[in-house]
Amino acid sequence: MWEIFCGFILGMVEGLTEFAPVSSTGHMILVGDLLGFKGQIASTFEVVIQLGSILAVVVVFRKRILQILNLPKQWELIRDQWHGVKRDREPHLNLLHILVGMIPASILGALFSHFIKENLFSTATVIVGLVAGGILMIVAEAFRKARPTTTHVDYITYKQAFTVGLFQCLALWPGFSRSGSTISGGLLAGMNHKAASEYTFILAIPMMVAATGKDLLDNMGALHASDLPLFIVGFLSAFGFALLAIRFFLNLISKFKLTPFAYYRFVVAIIFALVLYV
Repeated sequence: MWEIFCGFILGMVEGLTEFAPVSSTGHMILVGDLLGFKGQIASTFEVVIQLGSILAVVVVFRKRILQILNLPKQWELIRDQWHGVKRDREPHLNLLHILVGMIPASILGALFSHFIKENLFSTATVIVGLVAGGILMIVAEAFRKARPTTTHVDYITYKQAFTVGLFQCLALWPGFSRSGSTISGGLLAGMNHKAASEYTFILAIPMMVAATGKDLLDNMGALHASDLPLFIVGFLSAFGFALLAIRFFLNLISKFKLTPFAYYRFVVAIIFALVLYV
């Protein structure tokens, strides 16, 4: 029964924090330490419940995703953009924007995945990541353009997409936060908060599916039928809370920016440092 309770709590933590700029991985590591939920099962569980958060993004952005997966139309859009043909009534976000954004972190993650898992998945490194990511967010707010050049996700450029992809590399350090890093990169590249946030969420789908799929294959031997209730509870909890969190965050980010989330990260880092190390 205790494991089921832990599954619900960690699913809630995953769902609420995956797409907020506060680091879901960092929060799960810290909360897992507090609950004593560790080991191979815990590691596999954390991978599985991310699928619940991914499904929530698919539900929220289902129309946009269907447009991107319309490959003939995507090829037409890419070709027209390449030749400078403007179609104001057509959506301009295309599959190439997603692929360009994926490249940097995919390469870096593939090269250093073993090192990252061996050296960066600890409470101490997460606390450092929370603080460093918070500083990045404050810097991004301070140096973003007063008048963003891109105010809608349909009109981001390939250069902006690649810049966001470069900042996504920082999220390989647990605690930095994928959304915190990529939204910060989007702001510094000239996007407004809403455009940067929507692109971040859409970009997260293939990145998380790839990372989660690889981790599931690596941990397949740790899955047992007796653990199914734990995984189901965690998956449903993550899906439900992520669905609420995404809609809430998209409304919130345009009003309050990134700075309050940065201060929250500092407070969480201090609290966990005191609880776990003092």
